Amino acid sequence: MTAEERQKLRQKESRPTIEAFFAWMDTCSSKILPQSLLGKAFTYAQNQRKYLLAFLTDGRIEISNNRAERSIKPFVIGRKNWLFCNTPGGAKSSAAIYSLIQTAMENDLKPQAYLEYVFKQIQQHDYECVDKLLPWAAEIPLHCKMPQTKS
Repeated sequence: MTAEERQKLRQKESRPTIEAFFAWMDTCSSKILPQSLLGKAFTYAQNQRKYLLAFLTDGRIEISNNRAERSIKPFVIGRKNWLFCNTPGGAKSSAAIYSLIQTAMENDLKPQAYLEYVFKQIQQHDYECVDKLLPWAAEIPLHCKMPQTKS
């Protein structure tokens, strides 16, 4: 779906549910103790209302952050390995490589093929224009890109 189509569908299907939820919260909030767990949950939802409703106004906004959570999962798991970076410089280098790999993956590139390409290009050329090596650059060859799946 296009962003506009998603927005229209969200207006049609999600808005009534969300409006009913917040209306229900408004009627119940006076009956709930503010320091109870439910009261804290109500307060949190009310304070985040603007942000919770943002996905209704723009079809480009993802409904959940699952994609972002999945993309950082390797880092969370890898934290134990970072304990063995002997120096701050080693840790900084590891973080840079992790960042390159994740950015490549988010741009539908095969990380190993992409990094091999970048390292070869850097060796063969005196690159002043790094823009041509960035994961989203049009100059990245096809063999570095993930095959497109048909949906």
